[in-house]
Amino acid sequence: MTTLIVQLPPRDPAVPAQEWSLPALPFVLLDKRGRTMRSGSASVALLPKAGLTVALVAARDTLLLRAKLPPVKGLKLRQILPNVIEDQIIQDAQTCHIAVDPEPAVNGVKLLAVIDRGWMRFMTEAFSGAGHRNVRMVPLTTGLPVADDAALSGVPSAVGVVPAEVAEGQVLETVEATVGGTASADVQRPGEAVRAARDAAEQAAKEASEHAALEHAVPVVAAILGAVVPTDPVLAGEASFTPAAAMVPRIELAIARGRLGEGMAVPANALDATLAAVSAGAPLTLYRLTAVPGVEPAMDSTRARWPDANGAAQPLSDQALPLPFETLARAALTSRFDLCQFEFASQGWRPGRHTWRMWRLPAMLAIASIVVTLIGINIQWLTLAHERDAIVNQQTETLLSAFPRTSVVLEPPSQMSRQLDQLRLAAGQLSPSDFLSMAAGVARSLGSVSSDSIASIAYKSRELTVTFKPGVRVDPGFASRLNGNGLNGKEASGKWTIKSANAAGTNSGAQK
Repeated sequence: MTTLIVQLPPRDPAVPAQEWSLPALPFVLLDKRGRTMRSGSASVALLPKAGLTVALVAARDTLLLRAKLPPVKGLKLRQILPNVIEDQIIQDAQTCHIAVDPEPAVNGVKLLAVIDRGWMRFMTEAFSGAGHRNVRMVPLTTGLPVADDAALSGVPSAVGVVPAEVAEGQVLETVEATVGGTASADVQRPGEAVRAARDAAEQAAKEASEHAALEHAVPVVAAILGAVVPTDPVLAGEASFTPAAAMVPRIELAIARGRLGEGMAVPANALDATLAAVSAGAPLTLYRLTAVPGVEPAMDSTRARWPDANGAAQPLSDQALPLPFETLARAALTSRFDLCQFEFASQGWRPGRHTWRMWRLPAMLAIASIVVTLIGINIQWLTLAHERDAIVNQQTETLLSAFPRTSVVLEPPSQMSRQLDQLRLAAGQLSPSDFLSMAAGVARSLGSVSSDSIASIAYKSRELTVTFKPGVRVDPGFASRLNGNGLNGKEASGKWTIKSANAAGTNSGAQK
Protein backbone atom coordinates (compact mmCIF):
# COMPACT_ATOMS: atom_id res chain seq x y z
CA MET A 1 0.00 0.00 0.00
CA THR A 2 1.40 3.38 -1.00
CA THR A 3 1.67 6.13 1.60
CA LEU A 4 1.45 9.90 1.10
CA ILE A 5 2.89 12.14 3.83
CA VAL A 6 1.92 15.83 3.71
CA GLN A 7 2.90 18.77 5.92
CA LEU A 8 0.02 21.12 6.72
CA PRO A 9 0.53 24.86 7.30
CA PRO A 10 -0.42 26.52 10.59
CA ARG A 11 -3.72 28.32 10.84
CA ASP A 12 -3.45 32.10 10.60
CA PRO A 13 -5.62 33.50 13.43
CA ALA A 14 -6.02 36.79 11.51
CA VAL A 15 -7.91 35.06 8.66
CA PRO A 16 -11.64 34.38 9.25
CA ALA A 17 -13.02 30.89 8.77
CA GLN A 18 -14.82 31.72 5.51
CA GLU A 19 -11.48 32.70 3.92
CA TRP A 20 -9.47 29.65 4.95
CA SER A 21 -7.47 28.03 2.16
CA LEU A 22 -4.57 25.61 1.89
CA PRO A 23 -1.51 26.61 -0.16
CA ALA A 24 0.80 24.23 -1.99
CA LEU A 25 1.77 21.49 0.47
CA PRO A 26 5.12 19.70 0.57
CA PHE A 27 4.71 15.93 0.30
CA VAL A 28 6.61 12.68 -0.10
CA LEU A 29 5.09 9.55 -1.65
CA LEU A 30 6.32 6.13 -0.46
CA ASP A 31 5.67 2.76 -2.07
CA LYS A 32 4.56 -0.35 -0.22
CA ARG A 33 8.20 -1.14 0.66
CA GLY A 34 8.84 2.32 2.11
CA ARG A 35 10.93 3.59 -0.79
CA THR A 36 10.53 7.16 -1.98
CA MET A 37 8.58 7.27 -5.22
CA ARG A 38 8.02 10.99 -5.56
CA SER A 39 8.33 14.22 -3.62
CA GLY A 40 7.39 17.80 -4.31
CA SER A 41 4.85 20.47 -3.54
CA ALA A 42 1.25 20.61 -4.80
CA SER A 43 -2.21 21.79 -3.86
CA VAL A 44 -4.65 19.44 -2.18
CA ALA A 45 -6.52 18.77 -5.42
CA LEU A 46 -3.30 17.82 -7.26
CA LEU A 47 -1.72 15.66 -4.58
CA PRO A 48 -1.06 12.08 -5.74
CA LYS A 49 -3.54 9.49 -4.51
CA ALA A 50 -2.32 6.79 -2.14
CA GLY A 51 -3.73 4.00 -0.04
CA LEU A 52 -2.90 5.94 3.16
CA THR A 53 -2.56 9.70 3.57
CA VAL A 54 -0.72 10.98 6.66
CA ALA A 55 -1.06 14.73 7.31
CA LEU A 56 1.41 16.40 9.70
CA VAL A 57 -0.61 18.99 11.63
CA ALA A 58 1.31 22.15 12.50
CA ALA A 59 2.71 22.30 16.01
CA ARG A 60 1.17 25.73 16.54
CA ASP A 61 -2.32 24.26 15.96
CA THR A 62 -1.98 21.31 18.35
CA LEU A 63 -1.36 21.32 22.07
CA LEU A 64 -0.20 18.04 23.59
CA LEU A 65 -0.80 17.75 27.31
CA ARG A 66 -1.47 15.12 29.96
CA ALA A 67 -4.58 14.66 32.03
CA LYS A 68 -6.02 12.03 34.31
CA LEU A 69 -9.10 10.40 32.77
CA PRO A 70 -11.75 8.19 34.34
CA PRO A 71 -12.11 4.64 32.95
CA VAL A 72 -14.83 5.45 30.39
CA LYS A 73 -14.98 5.15 26.60
CA GLY A 74 -16.99 6.25 23.61
CA LEU A 75 -19.58 8.98 23.96
CA LYS A 76 -19.08 9.42 27.71
CA LEU A 77 -15.36 10.03 27.23
CA ARG A 78 -16.05 12.58 24.51
CA GLN A 79 -18.48 14.42 26.81
CA ILE A 80 -16.10 14.70 29.76
CA LEU A 81 -12.94 15.66 27.83
CA PRO A 82 -13.78 19.42 27.64
CA ASN A 83 -14.28 19.50 31.42
CA VAL A 84 -10.92 17.82 31.96
CA ILE A 85 -8.83 20.33 29.98
CA GLU A 86 -10.78 23.57 30.44
CA ASP A 87 -8.38 24.75 33.17
CA GLN A 88 -5.31 24.17 30.96
CA ILE A 89 -6.27 26.09 27.81
CA ILE A 90 -7.33 29.66 27.04
CA GLN A 91 -9.78 28.86 24.25
CA ASP A 92 -13.27 27.62 25.02
CA ALA A 93 -12.96 23.87 25.47
CA GLN A 94 -16.32 23.27 23.76
CA THR A 95 -14.93 24.67 20.49
CA CYS A 96 -11.92 22.33 20.56
CA HIS A 97 -11.49 18.85 19.21
CA ILE A 98 -9.75 16.63 21.77
CA ALA A 99 -8.05 13.41 20.70
CA VAL A 100 -6.83 10.70 23.09
CA ASP A 101 -3.54 8.87 22.67
CA PRO A 102 -4.11 5.12 22.01
CA GLU A 103 -1.18 4.21 24.27
CA PRO A 104 -2.26 2.69 27.61
CA ALA A 105 -2.64 5.04 30.55
CA VAL A 106 -0.03 5.24 33.29
CA ASN A 107 -1.67 5.73 36.69
CA GLY A 108 -4.78 6.92 34.85
CA VAL A 109 -2.84 9.68 33.05
CA LYS A 110 -3.12 9.82 29.25
CA LEU A 111 -1.77 12.08 26.54
CA LEU A 112 -4.31 14.41 24.90
CA ALA A 113 -4.14 16.55 21.76
CA VAL A 114 -6.21 19.74 21.55
CA ILE A 115 -6.99 21.44 18.22
CA ASP A 116 -9.60 23.91 17.02
CA ARG A 117 -12.64 21.94 15.82
CA GLY A 118 -13.40 24.27 12.91
CA TRP A 119 -9.84 24.04 11.56
CA MET A 120 -9.88 20.26 12.00
CA ARG A 121 -13.14 19.98 10.07
CA PHE A 122 -11.79 22.23 7.31
CA MET A 123 -8.68 20.08 6.84
CA THR A 124 -10.53 16.75 6.86
CA GLU A 125 -13.14 18.00 4.39
CA ALA A 126 -10.40 19.35 2.12
CA PHE A 127 -8.73 15.93 1.86
CA SER A 128 -12.05 14.11 1.60
CA GLY A 129 -13.18 16.42 -1.19
CA ALA A 130 -9.92 15.74 -3.06
CA GLY A 131 -10.59 11.98 -3.03
CA HIS A 132 -8.34 10.88 -0.16
CA ARG A 133 -10.40 8.25 1.67
CA ASN A 134 -7.95 6.89 4.28
CA VAL A 135 -6.53 9.95 6.07
CA ARG A 136 -4.61 10.20 9.34
CA MET A 137 -3.86 13.47 11.13
CA VAL A 138 -0.65 13.25 13.16
CA PRO A 139 0.86 16.04 15.32
CA LEU A 140 4.08 17.30 13.76
CA THR A 141 5.94 17.20 17.08
CA THR A 142 5.66 13.39 17.09
CA GLY A 143 8.19 13.37 14.24
CA LEU A 144 10.85 15.31 16.14
CA PRO A 145 13.86 13.33 17.41
CA VAL A 146 12.68 13.25 21.02
CA ALA A 147 15.30 12.43 23.64
CA ASP A 148 14.68 10.68 26.94
CA ASP A 149 11.01 11.06 27.96
CA ALA A 150 10.96 11.30 31.72
CA ALA A 151 7.25 12.10 31.68
CA LEU A 152 6.36 8.61 30.49
CA SER A 153 6.31 7.55 34.11
CA GLY A 154 3.18 9.61 34.67
CA VAL A 155 4.96 12.31 36.70
CA PRO A 156 4.34 15.87 35.43
CA SER A 157 7.23 17.02 33.25
CA ALA A 158 7.85 20.18 35.29
CA VAL A 159 10.69 21.07 37.62
CA GLY A 160 11.81 18.22 39.87
CA VAL A 161 11.59 18.32 43.68
CA VAL A 162 14.48 17.69 46.02
CA PRO A 163 13.82 14.79 48.41
CA ALA A 164 12.99 15.93 51.97
CA GLU A 165 15.74 13.80 53.52
CA VAL A 166 18.46 15.37 51.38
CA ALA A 167 17.25 18.91 52.04
CA GLU A 168 16.93 18.31 55.77
CA GLY A 169 20.43 16.87 55.99
CA GLN A 170 21.91 19.80 54.08
CA VAL A 171 20.10 22.25 56.35
CA LEU A 172 21.38 20.55 59.51
CA GLU A 173 24.93 20.49 58.20
CA THR A 174 24.72 24.18 57.29
CA VAL A 175 23.24 25.10 60.69
CA GLU A 176 25.94 23.23 62.57
CA ALA A 177 28.71 24.77 60.51
CA THR A 178 27.27 28.25 60.77
CA VAL A 179 26.52 28.05 64.48
CA GLY A 180 29.99 26.69 65.20
CA GLY A 181 31.71 29.38 63.19
CA THR A 182 29.63 32.17 64.65
CA ALA A 183 30.11 31.02 68.24
CA SER A 184 33.82 31.02 67.85
CA ALA A 185 33.79 34.48 66.38
CA ASP A 186 31.16 36.18 68.52
CA VAL A 187 30.06 34.35 71.64
CA GLN A 188 28.36 37.40 73.11
CA ARG A 189 25.64 37.51 70.29
CA PRO A 190 24.08 34.01 70.07
CA GLY A 191 20.70 35.27 68.65
CA GLU A 192 22.25 36.82 65.56
CA ALA A 193 24.32 33.69 64.98
CA VAL A 194 21.23 31.49 64.97
CA ARG A 195 19.44 33.79 62.50
CA ALA A 196 22.45 33.86 60.22
CA ALA A 197 22.65 30.09 60.37
CA ARG A 198 18.97 29.78 59.47
CA ASP A 199 19.35 32.11 56.45
CA ALA A 200 22.41 30.26 55.23
CA ALA A 201 20.61 26.92 55.59
CA GLU A 202 17.63 28.15 53.58
CA GLN A 203 19.94 29.46 50.83
CA ALA A 204 21.77 26.13 50.70
CA ALA A 205 18.50 24.20 50.48
CA LYS A 206 17.31 26.44 47.65
CA GLU A 207 20.53 25.95 45.68
CA ALA A 208 20.33 22.19 46.20
CA SER A 209 16.72 22.14 44.98
CA GLU A 210 17.60 24.11 41.84
CA HIS A 211 20.53 21.81 41.12
CA ALA A 212 18.37 18.71 41.52
CA ALA A 213 15.66 20.24 39.35
CA LEU A 214 18.15 20.76 36.53
CA GLU A 215 19.24 17.14 36.82
CA HIS A 216 15.65 15.82 36.63
CA ALA A 217 14.33 18.24 33.96
CA VAL A 218 12.99 16.73 30.75
CA PRO A 219 15.20 17.50 27.73
CA VAL A 220 13.67 19.96 25.28
CA VAL A 221 13.78 19.41 21.53
CA ALA A 222 13.02 22.40 19.28
CA ALA A 223 12.84 22.64 15.51
CA ILE A 224 12.93 25.72 13.31
CA LEU A 225 10.39 25.07 10.54
CA GLY A 226 10.96 28.24 8.52
CA ALA A 227 9.66 31.78 8.27
CA VAL A 228 5.97 32.53 8.76
CA VAL A 229 4.27 33.97 5.68
CA PRO A 230 1.19 36.10 6.51
CA THR A 231 -1.89 35.02 4.60
CA ASP A 232 -4.18 37.82 5.70
CA PRO A 233 -4.57 40.35 2.82
CA VAL A 234 -4.51 43.34 5.18
CA LEU A 235 -1.33 42.24 6.91
CA ALA A 236 0.28 41.36 3.60
CA GLY A 237 -0.54 44.82 2.23
CA GLU A 238 0.93 46.52 5.29
CA ALA A 239 4.08 44.42 5.02
CA SER A 240 4.58 45.51 1.43
CA PHE A 241 4.78 49.19 2.53
CA THR A 242 7.12 48.47 5.44
CA PRO A 243 10.82 49.22 4.82
CA ALA A 244 12.92 46.08 4.50
CA ALA A 245 15.23 47.23 7.28
CA ALA A 246 12.35 47.50 9.73
CA MET A 247 10.82 44.15 8.83
CA VAL A 248 11.57 41.39 11.32
CA PRO A 249 10.27 38.05 10.08
CA ARG A 250 8.66 35.55 12.40
CA ILE A 251 9.99 32.03 12.79
CA GLU A 252 7.80 28.94 13.06
CA LEU A 253 8.98 26.94 16.05
CA ALA A 254 8.00 23.44 17.17
CA ILE A 255 8.84 22.38 20.73
CA ALA A 256 8.70 18.90 22.27
CA ARG A 257 9.24 17.92 25.89
CA GLY A 258 9.23 14.17 25.81
CA ARG A 259 5.87 13.34 24.25
CA LEU A 260 4.39 16.71 25.13
CA GLY A 261 4.50 19.28 22.36
CA GLU A 262 3.46 22.75 21.32
CA GLY A 263 4.32 25.37 18.74
CA MET A 264 4.67 29.12 18.40
CA ALA A 265 5.68 31.87 16.00
CA VAL A 266 8.38 34.15 17.42
CA PRO A 267 10.24 37.16 15.96
CA ALA A 268 13.56 36.24 14.46
CA ASN A 269 15.49 38.64 16.69
CA ALA A 270 13.92 37.06 19.80
CA LEU A 271 14.58 33.45 18.84
CA ASP A 272 17.51 32.86 21.17
CA ALA A 273 15.75 34.49 24.12
CA THR A 274 12.62 32.44 23.45
CA LEU A 275 14.58 29.20 23.32
CA ALA A 276 16.33 30.05 26.57
CA ALA A 277 13.02 30.83 28.25
CA VAL A 278 11.40 27.66 26.92
CA SER A 279 14.21 25.37 28.01
CA ALA A 280 14.47 27.02 31.45
CA GLY A 281 17.89 25.50 31.99
CA ALA A 282 16.95 22.02 30.76
CA PRO A 283 19.03 20.34 28.05
CA LEU A 284 18.05 21.80 24.66
CA THR A 285 18.53 20.27 21.22
CA LEU A 286 17.80 22.54 18.26
CA TYR A 287 17.04 21.37 14.72
CA ARG A 288 16.35 23.17 11.46
CA LEU A 289 13.99 21.67 8.88
CA THR A 290 15.86 21.18 5.59
CA ALA A 291 15.30 19.61 2.18
CA VAL A 292 11.67 20.65 2.11
CA PRO A 293 10.14 19.69 -1.28
CA GLY A 294 9.23 22.72 -3.34
CA VAL A 295 11.59 25.08 -1.44
CA GLU A 296 14.70 26.47 -3.09
CA PRO A 297 17.91 25.01 -1.61
CA ALA A 298 19.42 28.47 -1.09
CA MET A 299 16.49 29.57 1.03
CA ASP A 300 16.43 26.24 2.82
CA SER A 301 20.03 26.15 4.05
CA THR A 302 21.05 29.75 4.66
CA ARG A 303 21.54 31.05 8.19
CA ALA A 304 20.05 34.50 8.19
CA ARG A 305 20.98 37.20 10.65
CA TRP A 306 18.55 39.90 11.71
CA PRO A 307 19.26 42.82 14.00
CA ASP A 308 18.01 42.54 17.54
CA ALA A 309 16.42 45.28 19.61
CA ASN A 310 19.80 46.90 20.37
CA GLY A 311 20.89 46.90 16.72
CA ALA A 312 23.52 44.18 17.17
CA ALA A 313 23.53 41.20 14.87
CA GLN A 314 22.03 38.17 16.54
CA PRO A 315 22.92 34.70 15.22
CA LEU A 316 20.08 32.35 14.47
CA SER A 317 20.37 28.57 14.63
CA ASP A 318 24.17 28.52 14.52
CA GLN A 319 24.02 25.36 16.60
CA ALA A 320 20.91 23.91 14.87
CA LEU A 321 21.26 20.41 13.48
CA PRO A 322 19.80 19.63 10.06
CA LEU A 323 16.47 17.76 10.04
CA PRO A 324 15.49 16.65 6.51
CA PHE A 325 11.81 16.74 5.66
CA GLU A 326 11.78 13.07 4.70
CA THR A 327 13.26 12.11 8.07
CA LEU A 328 10.55 14.09 9.85
CA ALA A 329 7.87 12.49 7.67
CA ARG A 330 9.08 8.92 8.21
CA ALA A 331 9.34 9.47 11.97
CA ALA A 332 5.79 10.84 12.14
CA LEU A 333 4.58 7.87 10.08
CA THR A 334 5.41 5.52 12.95
CA SER A 335 3.23 7.47 15.39
CA ARG A 336 -0.04 5.80 16.38
CA PHE A 337 -1.55 9.06 17.62
CA ASP A 338 -4.27 9.83 15.08
CA LEU A 339 -6.23 13.05 15.59
CA CYS A 340 -9.11 11.75 13.45
CA GLN A 341 -11.25 10.48 16.29
CA PHE A 342 -14.91 10.67 17.30
CA GLU A 343 -16.80 12.69 14.63
CA PHE A 344 -13.64 12.95 12.46
CA ALA A 345 -12.91 9.23 12.45
CA SER A 346 -12.06 7.97 8.97
CA GLN A 347 -14.83 5.77 7.52
CA GLY A 348 -13.80 4.36 4.18
CA TRP A 349 -17.19 2.73 3.56
CA ARG A 350 -19.01 6.04 3.58
CA PRO A 351 -19.04 7.69 0.11
CA GLY A 352 -17.66 11.18 0.18
CA ARG A 353 -18.35 14.24 -1.90
CA HIS A 354 -15.62 13.37 -4.40
CA THR A 355 -17.00 9.84 -4.77
CA TRP A 356 -20.46 11.15 -5.64
CA ARG A 357 -18.93 13.62 -8.09
CA MET A 358 -16.91 10.86 -9.75
CA TRP A 359 -19.87 8.45 -10.11
CA ARG A 360 -22.47 11.10 -10.90
CA LEU A 361 -22.28 10.75 -14.71
CA PRO A 362 -22.32 6.89 -14.77
CA ALA A 363 -25.22 6.85 -12.30
CA MET A 364 -27.18 9.36 -14.35
CA LEU A 365 -26.54 7.34 -17.52
CA ALA A 366 -27.65 4.12 -15.82
CA ILE A 367 -30.82 5.74 -14.49
CA ALA A 368 -31.56 7.29 -17.90
CA SER A 369 -31.08 3.93 -19.64
CA ILE A 370 -33.44 2.24 -17.17
CA VAL A 371 -36.06 4.93 -17.69
CA VAL A 372 -35.76 4.70 -21.49
CA THR A 373 -36.01 0.89 -21.34
CA LEU A 374 -39.14 1.01 -19.19
CA ILE A 375 -40.73 3.58 -21.47
CA GLY A 376 -39.89 1.47 -24.55
CA ILE A 377 -41.28 -1.70 -22.98
CA ASN A 378 -44.52 0.04 -22.09
CA ILE A 379 -44.85 1.56 -25.56
CA GLN A 380 -44.28 -1.85 -27.18
CA TRP A 381 -46.78 -3.47 -24.81
CA LEU A 382 -49.39 -0.83 -25.65
CA THR A 383 -48.77 -1.34 -29.38
CA LEU A 384 -49.11 -5.12 -29.13
CA ALA A 385 -52.21 -4.79 -26.96
CA HIS A 386 -53.76 -2.50 -29.56
CA GLU A 387 -52.96 -5.00 -32.34
CA ARG A 388 -54.41 -7.85 -30.25
CA ASP A 389 -57.62 -5.93 -29.71
CA ALA A 390 -57.84 -5.17 -33.43
CA ILE A 391 -57.40 -8.87 -34.33
CA VAL A 392 -59.99 -9.98 -31.76
CA ASN A 393 -62.45 -7.38 -33.05
CA GLN A 394 -61.86 -8.55 -36.62
CA GLN A 395 -62.39 -12.19 -35.63
CA THR A 396 -65.55 -11.26 -33.76
CA GLU A 397 -66.91 -9.34 -36.77
CA THR A 398 -66.09 -12.31 -39.05
CA LEU A 399 -67.85 -14.72 -36.70
CA LEU A 400 -70.94 -12.53 -36.35
CA SER A 401 -71.07 -11.88 -40.09
CA ALA A 402 -70.93 -15.63 -40.85
CA PHE A 403 -73.12 -16.72 -37.95
CA PRO A 404 -75.30 -13.78 -36.92
CA ARG A 405 -77.27 -15.90 -34.48
CA THR A 406 -74.28 -16.20 -32.13
CA SER A 407 -75.41 -14.50 -28.95
CA VAL A 408 -72.26 -14.74 -26.84
CA VAL A 409 -68.76 -14.36 -28.21
CA LEU A 410 -65.98 -15.69 -25.98
CA GLU A 411 -63.37 -17.25 -28.28
CA PRO A 412 -64.12 -16.40 -31.91
CA PRO A 413 -61.65 -18.92 -33.47
CA SER A 414 -62.93 -21.92 -31.52
CA GLN A 415 -66.55 -20.87 -31.94
CA MET A 416 -66.02 -20.47 -35.70
CA SER A 417 -64.46 -23.97 -35.87
CA ARG A 418 -67.37 -25.54 -34.03
CA GLN A 419 -69.90 -23.76 -36.22
CA LEU A 420 -68.13 -24.98 -39.38
CA ASP A 421 -68.04 -28.55 -38.07
CA GLN A 422 -71.76 -28.37 -37.43
CA LEU A 423 -72.33 -27.14 -40.98
CA ARG A 424 -70.25 -29.99 -42.41
CA LEU A 425 -72.18 -32.52 -40.38
CA ALA A 426 -75.46 -30.99 -41.50
CA ALA A 427 -74.28 -31.23 -45.12
CA GLY A 428 -73.22 -34.88 -44.69
CA GLN A 429 -69.47 -34.16 -44.67
CA LEU A 430 -66.99 -35.39 -42.14
CA SER A 431 -64.98 -32.99 -40.04
CA PRO A 432 -61.19 -33.21 -40.37
CA SER A 433 -61.02 -33.90 -36.64
CA ASP A 434 -63.55 -36.72 -36.73
CA PHE A 435 -62.44 -40.29 -36.06
CA LEU A 436 -63.18 -41.56 -39.55
CA SER A 437 -61.41 -38.69 -41.27
CA MET A 438 -58.32 -39.02 -39.08
CA ALA A 439 -58.29 -42.85 -39.33
CA ALA A 440 -58.48 -42.64 -43.11
CA GLY A 441 -55.59 -40.17 -43.13
CA VAL A 442 -53.48 -42.48 -40.92
CA ALA A 443 -54.20 -45.41 -43.26
CA ARG A 444 -53.05 -43.39 -46.26
CA SER A 445 -49.88 -42.35 -44.38
CA LEU A 446 -48.67 -45.83 -43.33
CA GLY A 447 -46.79 -46.39 -46.53
CA SER A 448 -44.44 -49.36 -46.12
CA VAL A 449 -45.69 -49.97 -42.57
CA SER A 450 -48.22 -52.80 -42.51
CA SER A 451 -51.62 -52.13 -40.99
CA ASP A 452 -51.23 -55.37 -38.99
CA SER A 453 -48.44 -53.72 -37.01
CA ILE A 454 -50.95 -51.41 -35.24
CA ALA A 455 -51.75 -52.73 -31.77
CA SER A 456 -54.51 -50.25 -30.82
CA ILE A 457 -56.19 -47.03 -31.84
CA ALA A 458 -57.84 -44.68 -29.31
CA TYR A 459 -59.87 -41.52 -30.03
CA LYS A 460 -60.48 -38.85 -27.40
CA SER A 461 -60.92 -35.09 -27.47
CA ARG A 462 -60.37 -34.91 -31.22
CA GLU A 463 -57.02 -36.71 -30.84
CA LEU A 464 -56.09 -40.10 -32.23
CA THR A 465 -53.63 -42.24 -30.29
CA VAL A 466 -52.01 -45.02 -32.37
CA THR A 467 -49.94 -47.70 -30.62
CA PHE A 468 -47.75 -50.01 -32.68
CA LYS A 469 -46.82 -53.52 -31.70
CA PRO A 470 -43.51 -54.11 -29.93
CA GLY A 471 -40.61 -54.51 -32.31
CA VAL A 472 -42.27 -52.57 -35.11
CA ARG A 473 -40.03 -49.85 -36.50
CA VAL A 474 -41.79 -46.90 -38.05
CA ASP A 475 -39.80 -45.24 -40.82
CA PRO A 476 -38.86 -41.54 -40.43
CA GLY A 477 -41.09 -40.54 -43.34
CA PHE A 478 -44.25 -41.42 -41.45
CA ALA A 479 -44.52 -37.92 -39.86
CA SER A 480 -44.08 -36.19 -43.23
CA ARG A 481 -46.75 -38.41 -44.79
CA LEU A 482 -49.12 -37.46 -41.97
CA ASN A 483 -48.53 -33.78 -42.75
CA GLY A 484 -49.30 -34.49 -46.39
CA ASN A 485 -52.70 -35.89 -45.41
CA GLY A 486 -53.62 -32.92 -43.18
CA LEU A 487 -52.51 -34.48 -39.89
CA ASN A 488 -49.87 -33.68 -37.26
CA GLY A 489 -48.27 -36.51 -35.31
CA LYS A 490 -45.83 -36.80 -32.43
CA GLU A 491 -44.22 -39.96 -31.11
CA ALA A 492 -43.62 -40.61 -27.41
CA SER A 493 -42.76 -43.98 -25.83
CA GLY A 494 -43.93 -45.97 -28.84
CA LYS A 495 -47.26 -44.12 -29.09
CA TRP A 496 -48.23 -41.63 -31.78
CA THR A 497 -50.54 -38.75 -30.88
CA ILE A 498 -52.20 -37.52 -34.06
CA LYS A 499 -54.32 -34.40 -34.52
CA SER A 500 -55.95 -32.70 -37.44
CA ALA A 501 -53.79 -29.95 -38.85
CA ASN A 502 -56.79 -27.65 -39.23
CA ALA A 503 -57.92 -28.26 -35.66
CA ALA A 504 -54.40 -27.71 -34.32
CA GLY A 505 -54.10 -24.41 -36.20
CA THR A 506 -57.48 -23.28 -34.94
CA ASN A 507 -56.62 -24.06 -31.31
CA SER A 508 -53.26 -22.32 -31.52
CA GLY A 509 -54.89 -19.26 -33.06
CA ALA A 510 -57.45 -19.19 -30.27
CA GLN A 511 -54.71 -19.36 -27.64
CA LYS A 512 -52.87 -16.45 -29.21
